[in-house]
Amino acid sequence: MQRAPGTSTTAAQRGRRCLMSCRKNEPERRARRWHEALTDCQRRGIAHACAQIVTSAGSTPREPGSQMVITETERFDTLGGGRFEQEIIEMAQQALARGESGCRLESFSLGARSGQCCGGHVDVLITLYPRPCMQIALFGAGHVAQALEPLLGGLGWRVDWLDTRSPALLEVTAHAPTTHCHFGMTIDEQMAHLAPGSHCLIMTHDHTLDEALLAAIIMRRDQASLGLIGSESKRARFVRRLRHKGVDETELNALRCPLGHSGGDKRPQAIAIAIAAELLTLNSTPAPPILRGLPREALTRLEAAVNVRETG
Repeated sequence: MQRAPGTSTTAAQRGRRCLMSCRKNEPERRARRWHEALTDCQRRGIAHACAQIVTSAGSTPREPGSQMVITETERFDTLGGGRFEQEIIEMAQQALARGESGCRLESFSLGARSGQCCGGHVDVLITLYPRPCMQIALFGAGHVAQALEPLLGGLGWRVDWLDTRSPALLEVTAHAPTTHCHFGMTIDEQMAHLAPGSHCLIMTHDHTLDEALLAAIIMRRDQASLGLIGSESKRARFVRRLRHKGVDETELNALRCPLGHSGGDKRPQAIAIAIAAELLTLNSTPAPPILRGLPREALTRLEAAVNVRETG
């Protein structure tokens, strides 16, 4: 349809045209919306950022409230595409790679210099969620492990919970969204799921299985730490057998057993608390500081932008 002489293009028409030009030649995104990706990233403990348009002025490809989720390798949903969105993705991914957390406010002018035709302006709030600072491998699903798992998850740590028994037999459920259950697996299968750099905790229902797991983990030589539940005599017996098999003395000396000094309290909950406290002392990567909101100058700038939009 031809536009009548003297009729100007409306802001809505310019916005639609801008959106089409921004999305032209954009790589195809996965179908998940931002809120689905956000839930999945937080459940799985994946480092991610959420970018949201909080204010806009003039013609823009998306309206305030539009959001997208960005991980170190993927992005979900869109703020309109184009060079402006690519800058946001690069900012977020670089911050995630540095392990940053908290929120930051970024402003963008969508003019010719930015390679976009909209002519508008947007303020984007980027909230960063780094990956959990510790990786735990919890072998066994007995009473102590069941008491320990929610404590570890409550600290924001990623937990791989492993047991050779079937899920139907165990009848246990993970409480933390960052816990991943691997039940009904052989030792070889468990080793395949064991992430390098894990803090390994062995507390299965069987001493023979404990010893086999201990040997398998030590042979990998990639654990951050290694702990075994049990007594001093159990430790001495296992160390003697492993030494006879030629296991390196340095690895044996690093074994922590007994685990969790609870002051003589043998209740599973008390032992679990003691183990969690022990792990805190081993954490060489403290959680990055969480910002308590935007800096004052960013809030002032955002308030001014909102006032302009409301009076414009």
